[in-house]
Amino acid sequence: MDITRSSPAPVRVVAVPPEPEPADLTALPEPIAVEPLQTLPATATTTTITTATATTATTATTSAPTTTATTSATATATDVRGRRNRPRPRDLLALLRPGQWVKNLAVVPLALLDTHPWGTAAFLRTGWAVLGFTLASALVYVVNDLADRERDRLHPVKRHRPIASGRVSTLAAFVLTGALALALAGWAVAGPAWQWWPTALYLALSLAYSQGLKHVPLVDAFIVATGFVLRLVQGALLIGAQMSEWLALCVFSLCLMLALGKRRHEMTAAGRAHRPALRGYTLAFLDHLVVLVAVLTAVSYVLYLRDDASLAAGASLVTLLSAPCAVFGLARYLQLLLVEEGGGNPVHVLFRDRATLVNAALWAVLVALALLLPQASA
Repeated sequence: MDITRSSPAPVRVVAVPPEPEPADLTALPEPIAVEPLQTLPATATTTTITTATATTATTATTSAPTTTATTSATATATDVRGRRNRPRPRDLLALLRPGQWVKNLAVVPLALLDTHPWGTAAFLRTGWAVLGFTLASALVYVVNDLADRERDRLHPVKRHRPIASGRVSTLAAFVLTGALALALAGWAVAGPAWQWWPTALYLALSLAYSQGLKHVPLVDAFIVATGFVLRLVQGALLIGAQMSEWLALCVFSLCLMLALGKRRHEMTAAGRAHRPALRGYTLAFLDHLVVLVAVLTAVSYVLYLRDDASLAAGASLVTLLSAPCAVFGLARYLQLLLVEEGGGNPVHVLFRDRATLVNAALWAVLVALALLLPQASA
């Protein structure tokens, strides 16, 4: 036996499973046992109904705050309208524009420049003239705000006025108009006879202005300037002074410059849609007009000092020094208007600018010295 030969590999025996028997397709399948449905317990039914009820209640609860909020908003709006029908006193006072009354205090007493010597009667009559024009101007402001309330709502600043914003109702404004008219009539009756015609003419021009003349270019600004000349005339009539033509021209040109400057500011701030009269202006045209009227103001002021002002011979130097103050004031306003794009409210511009206030104080001191020197020499 040859031991060097390898032994044959062992034979692996694999067991083959028997083939399954073919299924008998003719045999019917056994019936499947079906368990009977169990009846839901009463608790489950109750839970289902309770859940549905809770869902409905939740929906109703969700809708309830909405309805309540809507009702609350409606009530709030009604309450706001009710409050607007009862305007607050400060809103009525704002409608009268007390900040603009300084115009009367600045223009009417100018008639005292041609009256010497000054006495208590002259100051009382000046105060009476200021009172009359304050009532007249307040009446005009209310009428203008009533006429312009829809247009003012489109303006970025004027929409906050009492009537335009709704703080003062139209009915309350009409009642206030009637009260002012009665007070003005009482002022005319209590004063000197037939010396109230400048105030009456001012009211007539203002009503014509409100009814349509304010939409006519140039005419609108000239009417505003004429109103200030009428203030000066009213003061001169009540005081009994001879009004200077150069002083009247100076007041007219100065106020015309302020009115044109205000229109220029409105064009740059809100465009031409707010004021129909602005369609007849351009910025270049207004710039030329403002400069032209400023020159006329300076010339008429100097001519008034030379020809009509009640100055002593020794006051010529004081008069000479006051002229540069007047020119500086005009130049400063043009700078605020053309360079700094101001001028929307001339009162705020002239009485809140520090340079203007210092210049005005210096001018007032010089003019007071020039006026008091004649009395001291006498």
